[in-house]
Amino acid sequence: MRRRLTVAMVGVVAGALLLAGVGTLLISNRVSRNDARRDVSTELRALKGTGAHRRPVVFRALYHQARLDGAIFRPLSPAGTIVGHLPAGLSPSDFATSPLLSGRVSSGTKGDLAYAATRVTLTPIEQAALGFSQERVVAVLARRVTGVGTGIDYVLAVAGVTLLVAGAVAERLSRRITRPLEDAAAATRRIAAGDLDTQVPMVRGGYPELTSLAGSINTMAASLGRAKGLERQFLLSVSHDLRTPLTSIRGFAEAIADGTAPDPRRAAVVITSEARRLERLVRDLLELAKLDARRFSLDLRRVDVGEVVADTAEGFRPAGEQAGLEISVEVSEAPDLWASADPDRLAQVLANLVENALNFASRRLRIVAERAGDEVVVVVEDDGPGIASEDLGQVFDRLHQSSRTPTRQVGSGLGLAIVSELVDAMGATVRAESPISPSGGGTRMVVALSPWPSSGSPAA
Repeated sequence: MRRRLTVAMVGVVAGALLLAGVGTLLISNRVSRNDARRDVSTELRALKGTGAHRRPVVFRALYHQARLDGAIFRPLSPAGTIVGHLPAGLSPSDFATSPLLSGRVSSGTKGDLAYAATRVTLTPIEQAALGFSQERVVAVLARRVTGVGTGIDYVLAVAGVTLLVAGAVAERLSRRITRPLEDAAAATRRIAAGDLDTQVPMVRGGYPELTSLAGSINTMAASLGRAKGLERQFLLSVSHDLRTPLTSIRGFAEAIADGTAPDPRRAAVVITSEARRLERLVRDLLELAKLDARRFSLDLRRVDVGEVVADTAEGFRPAGEQAGLEISVEVSEAPDLWASADPDRLAQVLANLVENALNFASRRLRIVAERAGDEVVVVVEDDGPGIASEDLGQVFDRLHQSSRTPTRQVGSGLGLAIVSELVDAMGATVRAESPISPSGGGTRMVVALSPWPSSGSPAA
């Protein structure tokens, strides 16, 4: 890549030099020819200004000087054609007949020759002085154009030096550009191979874009490393959650089979409870997989949030009473608790939030549905130990493991990740607030839903 970049830069410079050099030479040659043409035309006009009023001696001297300057005099035929030999490279057809017959100057350039001709009418005295037998004579003056093509050597020399400098600069620039890219490519290959500790060197004074690329790769590697660690913790946690009920099921099942269980009925109850716990865990794992693949149904419609909250919360009263918790449900009497949501998914969100609160609540759990400004909100509060400030922004992450210890275990522990996915799919938001009590404890989960529009359908 470095070689291609260097060749491309030098090629651009060479092309620019070629265009500039050729253009300069063409313009210079054109200017030189025009100047030479103008000069010979001016000289002939000055020569023609010597009329018959001049004495023959003066006239003969001027024409003699004109010959010394390169002028020749030739007869002009009645048709306007110059008769006789002309300077090398010129022919009678190069001169326009109309200007010659009318007494004007006919001029032009041919190759590196600038020429001009004009008719001079001689008096008998001037004819005798110059030795011409007719009165219509043409004065022809031709000059070599100086400077045409002489600048090519200079242009080539300057171009050669410029290309050498451009090659050195291009090599340096290409090295500064390609070296960070090569480092980045090597780092990404190591990251792809599993070396998540790889870092791309940050070059001081480098190009901002390349420095930003290196920083992005380093951030990506750090994020992948963190995600891998969280995934490992998640798998360990899930393995523990699977192993614990399986151990209980296997132990009680073997006891029943061996006839050593003191209370077979109680053993059956434990097996059933642990099997349901496994079922919830597997169900939530499957739910997360569906959410991740966006393979789940969602039916947004006009939903009475208060009714969904009341019905869902009522289903948790037995679990709350068994845990010794007081569950209070507060549904606002405001008539505008209609929101754009999927009622089944909203009930699932609320159920997961309540299950999470049951894990940490000490004595009471509060569920609220109300209107807050332009939003319809659902609030689930518990009086547990609260959430540490460093965990507050990550409680809805799929692989996050909270540092707080639950009072009891209800559900699979994946509920908040499912809540985040479902809420986002419905166009709503969810946030965690902690602490909520003066003593520094308690947690509040707030789901903010979009209200049902006054007319029409909700935005997809």
